[in-house]
Amino acid sequence: MIVLTDVAARTDVLNRLRRAEGQIRGVQRMIEENESCLKIAQQFSAVRKALDSTYLRMTMCFLEQELDAHLKPDESQKAGVETMLKDMETLLARMG
Repeated sequence: MIVLTDVAARTDVLNRLRRAEGQIRGVQRMIEENESCLKIAQQFSAVRKALDSTYLRMTMCFLEQELDAHLKPDESQKAGVETMLKDMETLLARMG
């Protein structure tokens, strides 16, 4: 089982989900108020981006935990692993 043990990571993910939740409520309100389809579609795009970035953060959390659990890098290797993970996150974010 993978859990968010890092308080900062947990807070980040929860904030991202709350933001997406607010955006979804905004979409619902827009539909109820008969907003144009274009405006609604633009808001949907924002919701998708918010959820995609949250999914990416969760994927990176999983990778961090798995590397830590299976590789047990010593202190001299941790900086290299952290750099590699940041680079990987940057590359994955560009795929979306």
